[in-house]
Amino acid sequence: MRVKTAAKINLTLDVTGKLPNGYHTIESVFQTVGLYDEISVELIEKGIDLSCEIPKQFAASDPIPCDERNIAYKAAKLFFEENDMECGCRIHIKKEIPSQAGMGGGSTDAAAVLYCLGKLTGKKVSKPEKLGADVPFFLTGGTAFVEGIGEKITQIADYSGEILVIAKGEGGVSTAQAYGKIDSLIAPKHPETQKLVKTIESSPSTAFSYFGNIFEQAVELAEVDEIKAIMLKNGSLSAVMTGSGSAVFGLFNSEQQAEICSTKLRNNGYFSCVCETVSESFIILEE
Repeated sequence: MRVKTAAKINLTLDVTGKLPNGYHTIESVFQTVGLYDEISVELIEKGIDLSCEIPKQFAASDPIPCDERNIAYKAAKLFFEENDMECGCRIHIKKEIPSQAGMGGGSTDAAAVLYCLGKLTGKKVSKPEKLGADVPFFLTGGTAFVEGIGEKITQIADYSGEILVIAKGEGGVSTAQAYGKIDSLIAPKHPETQKLVKTIESSPSTAFSYFGNIFEQAVELAEVDEIKAIMLKNGSLSAVMTGSGSAVFGLFNSEQQAEICSTKLRNNGYFSCVCETVSESFIILEE
């Protein structure tokens, strides 16, 4: 089975607290976007065989492991163990989602493996959050209000079809380091996530006024600032970093404006693409 599996952006991302176990609680609006990895999965007699195609520009900034450390491999292992199955699978990952970007590239690959194995066997995993907080979201995708440590997911009004430019420099951000910096912020400005949820439902054309990410106050990357400046100078209604960094998304009224901006970003040496917000994580290419 072969599928395309979507990246996500955080239309808002706020850190609301820290638990005794060290995990942080969040409030966020997650949105799947039309930037995809391609995942192929086939059943074999035993073992897990993983192979990867990774663009040089991604591998340079963050070497992606193509072995048992990869979250897609861990997803298959969890699936077979939980369902007490003796068979195995062959997985091939073709990366198009930048790594260390705050777009859930690893988590969406894991979700795609669970999805494909579920379709191939008729079984499922009861707690996909064991693989990471973002994995359960990717099993549904679309537009969702996410809270807790990422395990509480509530689907909200559909925000698909919006035109975006997504861009990223060479620098990456360690999620652990980013959360550490959040803890040291004094009187941070919190994004208004609840207002965004209501505005997407009542007046989606003005929702961009509530986009925001608390991590922009903690993560200091000159590339993020420059990308945002280029987007805002070239017609973006809003430009916000996603996740703990370091990709930035800009919202545009027209595809023509978006293409002009994306070209300028690429000319400045950045990864950049034009895509739309989408309502589902998976596109089936081959069953």
